[in-house]
Amino acid sequence: MICRRTRMRVTKKMKFIYQLSLIIMEPCLGVQRQMWSFNDLQNLIVGVYHFIEEVVVSILGVLLILVIKPLIILAPVLISVAYLTLVERKYLGLSQSRKGPNIVGLFGLLQPLSDGAKLFLKEPVVPSHVNILLYLFSPVLAFIVSLLVWTYMPMGETEYLSSNNFTLVIIIAISSIGIYGILMSGWGSNSKFAFIGALRAGAQMISYEVSFGILFMSVVLVSYSFNLLEIVKEQYHTCWLLVSMLPVGVMIIVSGVAETNRAPFDLAEGESELVSGFNVEYSGMSFALFFLSEYAHILFFSFLSAVLLCSGWNEILEYNLLIPKMVFFMLLFIWVRTSFPRIRYDTLMNVFWKNFLPVSLFFLIFTTYLLILATLDLMC
Repeated sequence: MICRRTRMRVTKKMKFIYQLSLIIMEPCLGVQRQMWSFNDLQNLIVGVYHFIEEVVVSILGVLLILVIKPLIILAPVLISVAYLTLVERKYLGLSQSRKGPNIVGLFGLLQPLSDGAKLFLKEPVVPSHVNILLYLFSPVLAFIVSLLVWTYMPMGETEYLSSNNFTLVIIIAISSIGIYGILMSGWGSNSKFAFIGALRAGAQMISYEVSFGILFMSVVLVSYSFNLLEIVKEQYHTCWLLVSMLPVGVMIIVSGVAETNRAPFDLAEGESELVSGFNVEYSGMSFALFFLSEYAHILFFSFLSAVLLCSGWNEILEYNLLIPKMVFFMLLFIWVRTSFPRIRYDTLMNVFWKNFLPVSLFFLIFTTYLLILATLDLMC
């Protein structure tokens, strides 16, 4: 049944529409209406008020869904990306017996903000020989893709921006688009160094994405789902996939380091060979967008590893240890950078095509075989 309040609203809307129609139709019909009474004016004002109220509420609802809710997730990501650079510089300083940033602000805490302000306020310099459309669009594409993947990352059982049964597939598909930003930057720069760096990055990222897909299929077979929420729940009832599938977990982490172009796999930005690689022609704000997208990918992969391999937010002691796990993988990225030298490009490709690919295929077939045996045992 319709409640009394709803019936009154409908009645007021009908009165408002009726009054409005009379105003519109009077000139058309040539009908002269008598002077309006006070009740007529009151009904018209109330109808306009309720109409405007519902329009405003609808607009605020759309803004909440399209703007405010994504900002709740993306704003902490951007702040974390900024201070990840400070943590990395501090860690590298400790490993090399120096202090790192400690001048700007207390303990150097304002250093990321000053670096960001310097880059974004710097005068944009566009070389005359570049393809202007590709040159300007490629850093924007790389930055948007690095943030877009976070829309499907769950922060908890109910804290997520968007979720469906194929979350892992969508995340892999979105992260794969990032290679186009690097390729377009190398092609649009019209520079040999940038083009060679883009080709290196493209071949490297595409190669290790194949490994990613096969390794993730092993995780999906064990968890019986492409949904990250279901993968986390499955680990809660058994154990961490990093423990039960240790070789697969280690290969996923190594592939993540290569996927994000981090040392010792930062061959796309080989300073001794390519003078910074695909972004050699960029400066100021455009260079900052590439810089932020790289660290956003590191943050994203650390988060994905914590959720996919270490049970995410589920713990026996009922403490949410998702952030500490994520910080551990971030520090692992930095430790790898400061501990291992850059390898040759042919060695990098051999590691994938002659080692990672056969081993990942073996584990996929072996996992399938074990699941078939377990299913036959249950049937018997």
